Amino acid sequence: MMQDARAKIIFKHSWGDYFLFRLESPQIAKKAKPGQFLMIRVNDQPYPLLRRPISIHAADNKNLEIFFQIAGRGTAILAEKTEQETLDILGPLGNGFRLDAVYRARTAFLVGGGRGIAPLYFLGIELQKLGAGVLTLYGGQSLPDIPLKEKFKESGLDILCSTDDGSHGFRGFVTGLLEAELRRRKPESLFVCGPDLMMKRTADIALRRNIPAQFSLESMMGCGFGACWGCVRRIKKDDTGEWRKICEDGPVFSAEEILWDKDSHD
Repeated sequence: MMQDARAKIIFKHSWGDYFLFRLESPQIAKKAKPGQFLMIRVNDQPYPLLRRPISIHAADNKNLEIFFQIAGRGTAILAEKTEQETLDILGPLGNGFRLDAVYRARTAFLVGGGRGIAPLYFLGIELQKLGAGVLTLYGGQSLPDIPLKEKFKESGLDILCSTDDGSHGFRGFVTGLLEAELRRRKPESLFVCGPDLMMKRTADIALRRNIPAQFSLESMMGCGFGACWGCVRRIKKDDTGEWRKICEDGPVFSAEEILWDKDSHD
């Protein structure tokens, strides 16, 4: 059940236009699951009016973490917040990644592009607790776009990185790194978050190789809990598609369910 709460910023760190906040909010942190998100009011002024959807990056019994990149006016205002300030947050929202004991002793690849890596850290920690073997594939345009690589390593999560310009790790897209790894071994599951084109390519790979895959979709949202119909997307039902709300029905869907936009092509 979602709650509206005031959360104190107890830690802040930045890497250029990427930011990590730790928020004190026991009532929301205890309920959070990987793949869920928060709706955050970035200030008390009339503009910007709407809250901003931000993935839950990590959670324990007391605190939450969010990781985001400045992408517009709302996130720019959020980035200016300082430690000890409080945020008005609503959450946890959405249906997260589907996890159960089936992942024990299984291998899972987490595939993240840019700021899409945000929910995959929380997921990786929970998969480890279930006894899964986890490999994270983390892609960015260049080295500054993969700032969380050390955090994954310090948490005991195996990680391989790719950069479009070759400044760190595999040279090329993270989908190229994925295909290279799949020539070596095949995981039982893929979990994916990132830009639409990257996710569409990953879905094609997963379906072609018959690997179950779950995707966390991103969308502009008005309310975050299904009232406004502002984040709809066509999702498969039987042999057709229907409009589904990303915030309420997702944001996580399986590869077989998603109808990609026509301009999301290779």
